[in-house]
Amino acid sequence: QVQLVESGGGLVQAVDSLRLSCAASGRTFSTYGMGWLRHAPGNEREFVSVISCVGVNTKNADSVKGRFTISRDNAKNTVYLQMNSLKPEETAVYYCASDRQTYGMATSVMYDYDYWGQGTQVTVSS
Repeated sequence: QVQLVESGGGLVQAVDSLRLSCAASGRTFSTYGMGWLRHAPGNEREFVSVISCVGVNTKNADSVKGRFTISRDNAKNTVYLQMNSLKPEETAVYYCASDRQTYGMATSVMYDYDYWGQGTQVTVSS
């Protein structure tokens, strides 16, 4: 059974940094693309960053370009999201997700993901 467990969320002040981690188990991690998305109350879920299975390809939402970096360590079955210069409007539950296909490109299409973690709360105070 595939499990994704996020960690690293918390309460920070605006312009602070935070690093999220997502530990994966239950499938061959290195063959699946991964993504981070967030969901704030009243808003739709949105992809933040995605990464291909070996980390060569990444994509970031326009709103986080230059501030967020996605990376992965396939030896540790873990994907990370480094978030710098956080803004109060980025307060949300952050989830990691696993692509349903092996060896796919980094995709930000919601349907392309079949497993999701429980999420970790990130709160950015002004």
